Amino acid sequence: MNLPIYFRSRQGEMAAFLKELVLAESPTGDKKAVDACSSLVLSRCARIGVKHTRYPLRDRGDFHLLEYPSKADDRLEGRLLLLTHIDTVWPVGRLARMPFYLQGGKVFGPGVLDMKAGLVMSYFALRALHELNLKPRRRIALFINSSEEARCPEADEVIRTQAKASDRVLCLEPALPGGALKMQRKGRCVVRLDVSGVAAHGGNPAKGVSAIDELMTALRKIQMLRSADISVNVGLIGGGEKANVVAEAAFAVCDIRFWTNDQKARILRFVKALGSGSRRAKIRVTVEGTTPPMEKTRISETLFREAQAVASEMGVRLSAGKSSGGSDGSIAAGAGRAVLDGLGPDGDGIHAAHEHLLLPSLIERTALLTAFLQKL
Repeated sequence: MNLPIYFRSRQGEMAAFLKELVLAESPTGDKKAVDACSSLVLSRCARIGVKHTRYPLRDRGDFHLLEYPSKADDRLEGRLLLLTHIDTVWPVGRLARMPFYLQGGKVFGPGVLDMKAGLVMSYFALRALHELNLKPRRRIALFINSSEEARCPEADEVIRTQAKASDRVLCLEPALPGGALKMQRKGRCVVRLDVSGVAAHGGNPAKGVSAIDELMTALRKIQMLRSADISVNVGLIGGGEKANVVAEAAFAVCDIRFWTNDQKARILRFVKALGSGSRRAKIRVTVEGTTPPMEKTRISETLFREAQAVASEMGVRLSAGKSSGGSDGSIAAGAGRAVLDGLGPDGDGIHAAHEHLLLPSLIERTALLTAFLQKL
């Protein structure tokens, strides 16, 4: 079976399903909207014989795990995990300013690239296996996250568990520009500093301890972490009440990113030491969240070489690069599994008003994914 021809003949149907998903706006944290969008995927997948496990949640959309084939088969070699997410950064109503439309081989709309295209790819790849009676090499598990855009401990735990139960992991986040996969991703630490000083009249600042001054000193120290590999962004800051009052309290939230686990350990030691760095004020350091880096490993390089060989059989040349952002693939890599990320289509404008994908890329990547499910 020539998979590219097979999927090109279904391009209109794939674009229609993509439109259906994009029109079902699904911002992170809006349980009703996210669950409604998920139901569109679940109803289609139910027709091709999958085992469905729902992870019900009260305050956010449910997680879903779909397994294909629905029954265990001893002839299959272990399990391959697909990672997708159904939530987007866009609020309900964004379609009024960012309508879904096709123009010049590009498909525009909120969440079209990040990453409702990944759900379209997953469904059509599984459907192709079912319709064409193609045998996958491994049993396939498809995880649909409802909270990828705002890291969720519950989701991370499910991903770690499912990754450990799988031999290999494919993440359908968008490709790098030009179509390269992502074999490395930066890790992330979100660090909050809360400083308590001593209030005093602004005319007698020596009688007080300015929380703002102490916070600025601490932030200058954090900036010392910056290097070619480590980035620091002070994204939130606040403090004080009035210009004529020495500030009693101040805070800042920093986003720190890095390439390796060794760098992560050094960063955490450094920021935690800030809590004892001031004699005049109290500084409380809180690590509000961490995402592990996705490092290039021997097993991930082996998986990439195998993927290159499969792609080459289809006349596709695969390359790989790295991204400064994290993904669910980072969580799976942190669980010690071989991960290929960025298997989604090529495009541009993630989290921006011009978000779009290249329709020919969606077709090519779905054909490639189907081949991977057969051979990796």
